[in-house]
Amino acid sequence: MRIHHWLTGAVLLLAGCASGGTRMQHDIDALMRDYQGDVPGASVLVVRDGQPVVRRSYGMADLEKRIAAAPRTNYRLASVSKQFTAACVLLLVEDGRLKLDDPVKRYLPGLPAAADGITIRHLLTHTSGLIDYEDVMDPADTRQVHDADVLTLLQAQDRTYFAPGTGYRYSNSGYALLALIVERTSGQRYARFLHDRIFQPLGMSDTVAYEAGISDVAHRAFGYSFNDGAWTRTDQSTTSAVLGDGGIYSSINDLAKWDAALYDERLLPANALREAFTPATPTDDPQVEYGFGWRITGETLWHSGETIGFRNVIVRWPQRHLTVVVLTNRDDPEPYEMAKKIGALAMDDAATD
Repeated sequence: MRIHHWLTGAVLLLAGCASGGTRMQHDIDALMRDYQGDVPGASVLVVRDGQPVVRRSYGMADLEKRIAAAPRTNYRLASVSKQFTAACVLLLVEDGRLKLDDPVKRYLPGLPAAADGITIRHLLTHTSGLIDYEDVMDPADTRQVHDADVLTLLQAQDRTYFAPGTGYRYSNSGYALLALIVERTSGQRYARFLHDRIFQPLGMSDTVAYEAGISDVAHRAFGYSFNDGAWTRTDQSTTSAVLGDGGIYSSINDLAKWDAALYDERLLPANALREAFTPATPTDDPQVEYGFGWRITGETLWHSGETIGFRNVIVRWPQRHLTVVVLTNRDDPEPYEMAKKIGALAMDDAATD
């Protein structure tokens, strides 16, 4: 095992190879060249017709211990987590415990009068107008904020950016509140609900909503930023402990199982998935609309996740039964464009089969 940790470069490219075409594999490796070697790494998944045809990892999950990235490496998903929060809400709708058009204050009555018109649907679609909790945090306070702290911060803000339902503004605040609503309606901690209702049933055995002192992250990737010519560990910030908007760790191995569950009714009925994937609002990008935890662009469903030390994306072409996931443990670049290029390679490879 010690020898394995020291392997870098071309040998690492073989980690978790699947059955994709040789030319496609070579072209993906070329796209990922900056992640190879003794640098913060990446894991790439291509699923076509339900089968992982590419499952590759590059570089390092842990520079200090020289542990190579692998398909089982767990990266902090950041905002890719939002699709799981949305799924929790939809599960509770199916359970009959809440409705999408319920007022948020039915579950979080301590919110101020400005929140009176906000519904759960508004939170899911970033149309609530809630104040961004990061804008009202005390910059002198270095303690980590949790979802409950987000509620405390918002209870002191009797204002919104716009009247609920009249605009769009991407809202981490909204998804932190959704996690609290999941807790109050289910009677379980949010992390436990995720485990019991999504991760365990789907066999996502290493995926976790990480709570320091409560849970551990198996095969953990640590985040890094490039500063003054060197990689520096930048794994946690004061907002890293907020779970609803971005606190899940997962791997390409487990996300292949998640992707599979989005094609059938093993987790949610077809009507619930259809609603999650249906455009609910335009966004500030004229090419992008938003559903429930998913961005919608043409034929793709996707979501990125950016946080200190991590940049991730999942892009799905459901009509083509094609999905690309790129997870990285570095602060730059955002991998959305890379994922689209990988998707194009996979489409070309499928056309030549």
